[in-house]
Amino acid sequence: MKTNNFAFQGVHGAYSEQAGKNVFPNASSVPCATFEEMFACVRDGQADIALVPIENSQAGRVADTQRLIPDSDLNIIGEYFLEVRHNLLVIPGAKINDVKRIHSHEQGIAQCRNKIIKLNKEMVIAADTAGSAKKISKLNKKEDAAIASALAAEIYNLEILEENFQDAQYNVTRFLIMSKHKSGIESNDSDLLTTLVFVVRSIPASLYKCLGGFASNGINITKLESYIHPQGFDVAQFYIDFEGHPDDKSVKLAFEEMKFFCKEIKVLGVYKKSEFRKK
Repeated sequence: MKTNNFAFQGVHGAYSEQAGKNVFPNASSVPCATFEEMFACVRDGQADIALVPIENSQAGRVADTQRLIPDSDLNIIGEYFLEVRHNLLVIPGAKINDVKRIHSHEQGIAQCRNKIIKLNKEMVIAADTAGSAKKISKLNKKEDAAIASALAAEIYNLEILEENFQDAQYNVTRFLIMSKHKSGIESNDSDLLTTLVFVVRSIPASLYKCLGGFASNGINITKLESYIHPQGFDVAQFYIDFEGHPDDKSVKLAFEEMKFFCKEIKVLGVYKKSEFRKK
């Protein structure tokens, strides 16, 4: 599918923008203030694709996107893994002893938390990483630093005080590529993933029996998350990635078993596994 532009949450210089440029080098980028605005941008035809961060190897799931994806009216058509290299950014001439506050998105702070604690600096949570870089550029104070990309440093005329500022060298964010249109992938394709959400009935062992259908039919589950359903605390919703296609015989059998114990089953997308998974 031809992609002319993609939407991402944040301002120019965000890691989501970098991920989009890596996947769609010839496409233009559309910054959005919130994830809700990003999804609406694609639904309304202002962008072809949304680049959606879903989880990080250090900080875990991105709760906002996982909560919003099921009702976004978009389809997952791919995934991309970005190896994140955080940078500690300051205004030109500032030194580490000048810095009192470090600004970044909560994920950026979480991924650099140990280093920030060792430096004894105040942590300031912001809407996004690149927005933090833009903010300290405007503040123009040596006391304020930001955790953001090298792209953000270039855009906002900041100096990189320390490269690879993250606590762990292996720091990878998984993005979902989402569109108004389905992927159109056939069941005979290889290396497929399917993502779905389901809501279990309030009966004993309902989750156990739902998952049992995958086990008995030899289907490998690669991700399972639970979170509170908007209806209330007594309703559990589950997000799952598994290997295979909904039209596979084994998957159909697993779905048949699930239907006895679920109020709702919703397939969010079928897509090819990223080559990154083979590393």
